[in-house]
Amino acid sequence: MKMEAIQLTEALIRGRRSKRGFLDHAVPIETVRDILSVAKYAPSSSNTQPWRCYVLTGAARDKITEAAVEAYRAAPTGLAPEYPFFPKELPAPFSSRFNTFRGMLGDAQGVQRSDVVGRRRDVERQFRFFDAPVGLIFTMDRRLEWASFICYGCFLQNIMLAARARGLDTCPQQIWSLQSAVLRESLGISSEEMIVAGMSLGYADNSMPENNMDLSRLELDEFVSFLTG
Repeated sequence: MKMEAIQLTEALIRGRRSKRGFLDHAVPIETVRDILSVAKYAPSSSNTQPWRCYVLTGAARDKITEAAVEAYRAAPTGLAPEYPFFPKELPAPFSSRFNTFRGMLGDAQGVQRSDVVGRRRDVERQFRFFDAPVGLIFTMDRRLEWASFICYGCFLQNIMLAARARGLDTCPQQIWSLQSAVLRESLGISSEEMIVAGMSLGYADNSMPENNMDLSRLELDEFVSFLTG
């Protein structure tokens, strides 16, 4: 039984992928509630539990996505995130990994980096939750410090693994932090809450090339130092 539990856990972790296209299949709201009820057991510093989540489905989801796309079209380069995603100059080796991934994604989508129209179309798809039936928006009290992002990462990973265990897929999306104005107005989010991220949740359309990319991972000895004795 112990070995089965290990194998199941490892299969969920290895099988989780960020999906960028979803089928038009509804997800019962009770399933979403179950996923979040499990995810809440993520560890957090001194049990502070910094997460807050807004679940969007149906007409509420459509209202948000249309407003977000409209805001993006009005200022495609003028939306500011609540926090920096990357430094202005991404250093090596991270820049190499970033560029490799962006190239793979562009090839899968048939969009070259020089294709401004195609790239903007892809951003609009992100603001439509990649057509997933469920959109999640995550916020955090602005008075907290950056260390709470560590706790938040554990919570988000729990959501993604709990979803995978139920045959669902996800895509975590920092890009929703660009839409603070739309989200505050539409959801009544206080200025004291920082927009951390969004997440698409649904059944992935695995006929799409971007949902089948084979991303490389570092070998253990490339990021681990074993100190003994």
